[in-house]
Amino acid sequence: MVLIMSKIKIDEIKIDRLANLAVNTGLSLKPGQDLLITSPVEALPLVRKIVVYAYKAGANLVTPLFSDPEITLARYEHAPDSSFDKAASWLYKGMGEAFDNNTARLAIVGDDPMLLEHQDPVKIGRTNKALSNASKPARERITTFTINWNIIAWPSKAWASRVFPDLPIEEAQNSLAEAIFAASRVNNENPHEMWKLHNDNLKQKSSWLNSMEFDFLHYKGPETDLKVGLAKNHEWMGGASKSQNGIICNPNIPSEEVFTTPHCLKVDGHVSSTKPLSHQGSLIEGIRVEFKDGKIIDAKADKGEKVFNKVLDTDEGARRLGEVALVPDSSPISQSNILFYNTLFDENAACHIALGQCYSKCFKNFESLTNDDIKSFGGNSSMIHIDWMIGSKDINIDGIKENKLIPVFRNGEWVN
Repeated sequence: MVLIMSKIKIDEIKIDRLANLAVNTGLSLKPGQDLLITSPVEALPLVRKIVVYAYKAGANLVTPLFSDPEITLARYEHAPDSSFDKAASWLYKGMGEAFDNNTARLAIVGDDPMLLEHQDPVKIGRTNKALSNASKPARERITTFTINWNIIAWPSKAWASRVFPDLPIEEAQNSLAEAIFAASRVNNENPHEMWKLHNDNLKQKSSWLNSMEFDFLHYKGPETDLKVGLAKNHEWMGGASKSQNGIICNPNIPSEEVFTTPHCLKVDGHVSSTKPLSHQGSLIEGIRVEFKDGKIIDAKADKGEKVFNKVLDTDEGARRLGEVALVPDSSPISQSNILFYNTLFDENAACHIALGQCYSKCFKNFESLTNDDIKSFGGNSSMIHIDWMIGSKDINIDGIKENKLIPVFRNGEWVN
């Protein structure tokens, strides 16, 4: 069976598996929960199947919110200047209220990663800052794992043409679809079982790291010599996670990472990106930064430097780290040799760091912690959380405990 859209053929069986996986493994949606979906309008075929599986799982109400690239561009091309300092705060307040009432959250990504490449970077920066401010009520519920949430992807035509620029659009979209299905493990007839096995493997890695209780990680590689302190009482996580409502979910599909919270005052050295960062429709390439006492004191990029520096100026926490994540070079996404221009995928091809807000979930006994506790442990606070990739087959990582160096990664791979 195939779904035919404007001559583009995407495997309907795999779309159905992805929808099923998102609801029943990604979210682990429970009877009586509401579900909020955000999605590109082009992903409507996937959304329709998700809605069916959600109601079959016992959802009370499913509410989809759609975005459209033409509507996004219309704002930049025709809106008055004052528009770029505004965001729909009422919408995010409503989302926060919904999450407080146990509504699950599903996001579908698939926008053109370079949609805004010809727009004014100052306007982009102002828009992103306004959005970051307004979305705080919703974002805080996600970063504290108040509810079960999940992110998956749809192969939009514009995105596909960026990833496979030499292919006709029909072939490009189908190729991207197959890459998404492979990374999401829905090529198998029982993706739920595949994810159970994968989660077990990630749990083994995170358990070892937790047993080591490292004080620092030291990254060394081409144009990288970075020492990252880890937050007090940090906890490594990966794969399935238990949210505060008691539901075990898989937040990211795909996911190849184990991650934790760094100490936002204890990062020193320099690091360079190994893959481009696609952020809010802008592409940032060749990032090089220097940290001192946890803060970025110098930042450069070969492309998108103005946009990147606007991001760093969002607030005080934007120049500090909120996450460190370990991903082997042998991960399926890395071995596919596909540059997705999308963080959900590219972050799972390489070790990465994130600027901005930390995950309070990555602390021992996080349920009982206050914001002041998290701050005292070294957790960062910010309106942003932006991952970018620093790993490769040439990266070596040592854990440091009481001044002793213990190998963690060699040549981009786990030692254990």
